[in-house]
Amino acid sequence: MKKLILLGAVSAFLINCNKKTETPAPKVKADTIAVEEPVIDTLGPKSYCYIGATGKDSVFASIDDNLGTITGKLTYKNNEKDSSKGDVTGFKSGDTLKLTYEFTSEGKKSKRDIYFLQKENALTEGIGDHKEEDGQSKYADEKKISYKDGAKLSTADCKVVAKAVK
Repeated sequence: MKKLILLGAVSAFLINCNKKTETPAPKVKADTIAVEEPVIDTLGPKSYCYIGATGKDSVFASIDDNLGTITGKLTYKNNEKDSSKGDVTGFKSGDTLKLTYEFTSEGKKSKRDIYFLQKENALTEGIGDHKEEDGQSKYADEKKISYKDGAKLSTADCKVVAKAVK
């Protein structure tokens, strides 16, 4: 019996010696020099507003970009020609907005392709030959679209643009 008690005590002692003592992780103090950066929402839709003027003609654009899917409103206010107003839908391909403009001019509804080059907080309208296809005016050749002489639109206050595109 003494051997059994002695064997049990030695076993308990050896088991306790093999146990690792867990120490709590040291608390790290916050760096007092680090500046907390604001959280930027990169997944939500982004809204942009633009105004362009050429002579006495004006262009107003309100664009919403939701991960490359573009929607918005566009208004052309022309001095001595018919003005137009309507909706744009499309997508962003690199730095180009490839849009379909559904508009009303002189009481007639129409559709046409309209592309804008988006660079440095500005839009430049693409100029190119159009062809009629399925009741819509489309660019004849996308490779021949020129952005050099197109209407230039600069960023603007969205409140001003919202009044014009209503």
